[in-house]
Amino acid sequence: ADIISSYSENDLVRLFSDFGQVRNAKTLAGHIVTERRQRRIDTIAGFLDVIGSCIRGSRAKYLAQVFQSLRIEVNHEVDALKDFLGASTDCLKPEGRLVVISYHSVEDQLVKRWMKSGNARGEIEQDDFGRVLSPMKMLTRKPVVPDEIEVGINNRARSAKMRIAERK
Repeated sequence: ADIISSYSENDLVRLFSDFGQVRNAKTLAGHIVTERRQRRIDTIAGFLDVIGSCIRGSRAKYLAQVFQSLRIEVNHEVDALKDFLGASTDCLKPEGRLVVISYHSVEDQLVKRWMKSGNARGEIEQDDFGRVLSPMKMLTRKPVVPDEIEVGINNRARSAKMRIAERK
């Protein structure tokens, strides 16, 4: 409720678009800001009532994206992942391997950028000779994803992506 009632419209747009990939994030954020001036939004039912007119496409998918973005923000999941990835380099010996399984694209993009560049921004640093200074070498060019059999056994695996890197 604190996020919904206190974040600026721009912060809400960033939250819904970056963490939930909500297609109409700007419309949604604007509607929330307008509605919270009229009434207090402090329950799930009240929140659903407010955003009902903004839902596009599948209701279940849209709400999953909205609540995913709120969960990621509340739990500081991106910050925790960045901290983990940064600390993992120090924990690995040379040729030690790091395997990360991500369950949504926000996580996967962060992991991919970090494994390629050695930083969360994805900025590839080079020495004076043009050599990449990343502490890791990606062993999987594309993520390893579950096959149909695995998804049949465990439906929650459908969105999983596994990436593997080795410390240089």
